[in-house]
Amino acid sequence: MPLLSRPMAKTPHLLVVDDHREIRDLVSRFMIKHEFRVTTACDGNEMRKALADHAIDLVVLDLMLPGEDGLTLCRDLRARSNVPVIMLTAMGEETDRIVGLEMGADDYLAKPFNPRELLARIKAVIRRTQALPDEDRFSDHAIAQFENWRFDMRKRQIESHDSIVVPLSSGEFNLLVTFIQHPQRVLTRDQLLDFTHSRNAEAFDRSVDTQVSRLRRKIESDPKHPTIIKTEWGGGYVFTPQVIFE
Repeated sequence: MPLLSRPMAKTPHLLVVDDHREIRDLVSRFMIKHEFRVTTACDGNEMRKALADHAIDLVVLDLMLPGEDGLTLCRDLRARSNVPVIMLTAMGEETDRIVGLEMGADDYLAKPFNPRELLARIKAVIRRTQALPDEDRFSDHAIAQFENWRFDMRKRQIESHDSIVVPLSSGEFNLLVTFIQHPQRVLTRDQLLDFTHSRNAEAFDRSVDTQVSRLRRKIESDPKHPTIIKTEWGGGYVFTPQVIFE
């Protein structure tokens, strides 16, 4: 498993997981040219070894892989790590893209793709991840309970009353933290952009509405008729439950 890099310190380290050598080589060369370090892997086994051997800052993960597919790997990774994930999918696999986001992927890009767009998405996800609230801020109030959910902000996960752990992407985590910190208050889309540090996001980043929709699918019993995150028409969104900090 080659580690391709320039001799630079403290540059973001990417892991590209794809079974096509041409794609791995193309992405590696392009990202190295733009001052990233890159490790490549062709399957889940090599991916796990790379994650064990290196401090990876972001994973570019192909959906279709031999053996364990990208969805399985993304779910397993999210259960034990917060490293951001961008999934690569084939054109027309809308259902798989949605499932990938549900599994905790931070973004997706359809093949064939322009390396410049992948670069921009990588930078956007890394920027959002670096802007996530510091764990030290939650030293006294690290766990919040609302409705039938327990939200551990240091572990960055939510757990249902029946002990089902639900993974969150970095964007979903940041959004939920914002709602937890401002319960029962109408937040406009502009305020949510500011609170979640997304004001400078590129035009193709996921919108606030999309992030809210994804979060609803994870915490609402009926996402089509939400009761936890309600829409205020012409205003924004309001997080309705009472929040209790442990």
